Amino acid sequence: MPTATKPQLLNNSEAADFLGVQPHTLETWRTTKRYAIAYTKVGGKVYYFAEDLLAWLESRKVVAHAT
Repeated sequence: MPTATKPQLLNNSEAADFLGVQPHTLETWRTTKRYAIAYTKVGGKVYYFAEDLLAWLESRKVVAHAT
């Protein structure tokens, strides 16, 4: 029987490092809803799935077109 792989769960600091921003920046984006980055709350703690961060980064991709 195949085993499920555990998704990579990151706290606010780890997620900010992953995105290359300061933890406070990520907190601000979350509380002001500036960007729709999916997160999960467990009690008072906030976690991000690495796959959601990658999906958000992918959605921000800009492709330059030759003129």
